[in-house]
Amino acid sequence: MPPFPRPQNLNSAFQMASDQAKQRLPELTHNQQVARLYRASLKLLSSWCIDRDIFNEEATKIRFQFDEERGCRPEKATRLLREGEEKLWNYTHPDHYRNPIMPGGSKFMRNPPLPMDVCFPDGNYPADAPTYEIDPDWSKSDPSTKGYSLIDYVKKNME
Repeated sequence: MPPFPRPQNLNSAFQMASDQAKQRLPELTHNQQVARLYRASLKLLSSWCIDRDIFNEEATKIRFQFDEERGCRPEKATRLLREGEEKLWNYTHPDHYRNPIMPGGSKFMRNPPLPMDVCFPDGNYPADAPTYEIDPDWSKSDPSTKGYSLIDYVKKNME
C-alpha cells in the first residue's frame, strides 16, 4: 500500500505534490505579535495625527497602554491581543499616509529621469553625466535589472 492516497486524476496528483512541497509560514510568538500590533498602531496614529507634538503625546499614551499589561497571564494576553487587533481595525484611516515616492504616493514615478540613451543618442556622455540609472523611487538601479523593475504594491517596495 502506498504511503499516500492514490490520486483520482492528474490535477489531484499535482495538488497533492504541491501541498507536500509547500512550507507553512512560521508561527509568530506572542512577543512578535505584540510588537507588530504596536508598530501598526503607531503607523495608524501617524495617519490620524499630522502634528508631531500631538503624535508624540498619543504615542506615549499607546506605549503606556502596552506597558500596563506587560507580564499578564497568557489567557488575558491572548484576549488583549485580539481586542487590540479589533480596535486597530475599527480605527483604520480611510486615506492612510503613504510615503510620497513609494507606490501609491503622490510623487511616485512623477517625472522619472530619462534613460541616458535618449539624452545622448550618439553615446558621447558628458563628464558630469551620472553613470548609474535611477529607479522611479529615486534609488540607484541595479545593473542586473536594467530595462524593468518589479513593483510590489502590497509591500510598497521595488524588487
